[in-house]
Amino acid sequence: MRQVLKQWVDPFIVALVATMVLGLVVPVPADVQRVVDTVADVAVAVLFLVYGMRLSTSEVWSGLRNVRLQGGILASTYVVFPLVGLAVSWAVTPVVGAPLAAGILFLSLLPSTVQSSVAFTSVARGNIAGAICGATVSNVVGMVVTPLLVLWFMSSSGATGGLSGLRDVLLHLLAPFVVGQLLQPFVGRWVRARRWLTLSVDRGTILIVVFGAVAAATSAGVWAGISGWTILALVGISAVILAVMLAVTWWGGAGLRLGVEDRIALLMCGSKKSLATGLPMAAVLFPVAVAGTIAVPVIVFHQLQLIVCAVLARRLALRDQA
Repeated sequence: MRQVLKQWVDPFIVALVATMVLGLVVPVPADVQRVVDTVADVAVAVLFLVYGMRLSTSEVWSGLRNVRLQGGILASTYVVFPLVGLAVSWAVTPVVGAPLAAGILFLSLLPSTVQSSVAFTSVARGNIAGAICGATVSNVVGMVVTPLLVLWFMSSSGATGGLSGLRDVLLHLLAPFVVGQLLQPFVGRWVRARRWLTLSVDRGTILIVVFGAVAAATSAGVWAGISGWTILALVGISAVILAVMLAVTWWGGAGLRLGVEDRIALLMCGSKKSLATGLPMAAVLFPVAVAGTIAVPVIVFHQLQLIVCAVLARRLALRDQA
């Protein structure tokens, strides 16, 4: 029985669900939330420092020069995903109402995640360098493209800036990665010989970020006034969108003649949307009264994508053992 449970139940998935429930039911005071947010920022910086130390510089340049992979990630994020979001939001408006349908469309216009995309690519033994380059470029491009897409598709007025988001990408992600690259000639071999180190940092960072995001949403009262049936409907809608994008990125990678490691990077980067970018952008691009409702589909999709991709990453990591 124990062996069967070990085969089918991933302890990380259990920890992920428990973390989400904890963020929903445990009140987090504002001062504690600030500490959690700071710890999450530090964890993300450590994650990319470790990746920088692990990856050889030649791998990084190879990831940047992989035009088919990088083009596939950008096309998935800013062409295919918005078209899917536009169709789905139109179709489900009678079910969830116009404000939440607008949130679904907004979700589809966001950049990809960085930390979870890269972390799951690492767990699945995919092209980590390609994922880092693709997810980072997606976020930098998104600082300009996402507000323009929102203004175009949603007829919304608001600031078209994004300098603070760009600063966060540079400070919390690129800077630690560059420092890691500078240290790589000295410690790279040691880090690569200890995969458990990267895996522990991967999963620990995801759990900290998830708890912080869910707890912050709970404290802000995001869930107030939204029925359980509506949440279930949003979960189902998110599952359909995620399934479509997972299929598009995986089989699209095959159509682009990418290797398995590159297809994993495309799968993990092209099928995700960033909660960390989405919530601040919603606050900037929409009135306060609208931003909270707009954010709900983003939060629901974010949690679902983490659970599903954690399972996929584990399965893909075992592909040679079948």
